[in-house]
Amino acid sequence: MRPHIVVVGGGFAGFTTLRRLEQRLGQRTPADITLITPDDYMLYQPLLPQVASGLVTPQSIAVSLYRRLSRTRIVPGKAVGVDAASQMVLVRTIAGETTAVGYDRLVLAPGSMTRALDIPGLTAYGHGNKNLAEAVYLRDHALAQLELSDASHDPREREERCRFIVVGGGYSGVETAATMALLCSEAARRYPDIAPNIDWHLIDIAPRLLPELGEDLGNRAMAVLRKRGVNVELGVSVSNITEREVTLTDGRTLPCRTLIWTAGVAPSPLMEATGLPTDRGKLKVRADLSVPGHPEILAIGDSAAVPDLSAHEDHAACPPTAQVATRQGPVAADNVIASLRGEPLTDFHHRDLGLVVDLSGKDAVARPFGFELSGLPGLAVTRAQHLISLPSGPARARVAANWAIRYLLGGEVSRLGFALNSVDSFADDDARDQYLTAEQVRQEAATAPLRGFASDASSTPSGQRQHR
Repeated sequence: MRPHIVVVGGGFAGFTTLRRLEQRLGQRTPADITLITPDDYMLYQPLLPQVASGLVTPQSIAVSLYRRLSRTRIVPGKAVGVDAASQMVLVRTIAGETTAVGYDRLVLAPGSMTRALDIPGLTAYGHGNKNLAEAVYLRDHALAQLELSDASHDPREREERCRFIVVGGGYSGVETAATMALLCSEAARRYPDIAPNIDWHLIDIAPRLLPELGEDLGNRAMAVLRKRGVNVELGVSVSNITEREVTLTDGRTLPCRTLIWTAGVAPSPLMEATGLPTDRGKLKVRADLSVPGHPEILAIGDSAAVPDLSAHEDHAACPPTAQVATRQGPVAADNVIASLRGEPLTDFHHRDLGLVVDLSGKDAVARPFGFELSGLPGLAVTRAQHLISLPSGPARARVAANWAIRYLLGGEVSRLGFALNSVDSFADDDARDQYLTAEQVRQEAATAPLRGFASDASSTPSGQRQHR
């Protein structure tokens, strides 16, 4: 009977595992391969901030799994439990049904989720930027706030809608603030009345930005942000969020209707649900990526506590980055094949190749192989790194074309309708709306605030002036 290899998660770690398995499995070691993932694409998450700003189109960073995997059966759903004793994975499919998948070898690579702290109002009013839906929605939402602000005569409402707060001074937060502040500055050319009111904030409880890149590059990134009008505030965080206000830990309350939360990630809850030993939510594994006591299970990626053999301190774990996950995948695949053949497993050795942060425009900061770069040289290295890391030729071509179009023709600042329209059924939003008769309009208008672009009574229709 052919052994069954199951991989949970189609991100960087899971995708590279599957690619290596398909390349190396053959007549000598025949096996069936199954992938459990809710999406049919591998998302290149480092470019999500550029999707949120409209620099890159969503499909450009969604690499089709069906196009890149030829021997893998894909189960469209999410793994919600693992029974290590009976070697079974419980899956909830995208249709809401539950099914069980047995395995002989299991590679757990479920990725991570946004770390949500216990802050009042965060889950109700905060916005994330961790997947394609959030990134596309975020762009529409930000542009909608500028339009609504320009259409309002209420100074308080204008202030609320023109202020944007990003929480988190890591890669995602810095890139999101930098790229979206650039988007809003481009959109503001249409709204000269509110352009001076647009106010971006990047806050973080840490004492400096991008600590992994070093103090100098962190300061250079901060200088770029401040040049774009982003207020960088360190040593402070958020204590309360409402629909129209954000309260900071230093006691200030800022009128604001847009808070973007990028303050770290948390391991997938699946790891603790397995009942196997974990370390702060990450599944404990050996240096060869196998789970102690269960050699048939391997774990990699953001939710695995993989020992960092290159670190000087004891019990150090590999950082949760795309670079590390991408390099763990082939080692996991090789070790799965070795275990099926009865051969010894190989330890994973992490080597830091450098980190890059794309600030869009003509700016980036990068530290490839220890060399510190910023400005145009940093941007060239950063974008080359992205193109090399994208695991498909069509994706590279699309992203490069997006960058070229933006450089030559400029960007578009039109909303796409994701923030206001519902697509959960075939009915148009127009059909769902409740329309009013003329009499009902008069009644509503008597108490509703007047919106419009008229600056004085002489340019306002008489029928509206009586209700102001």
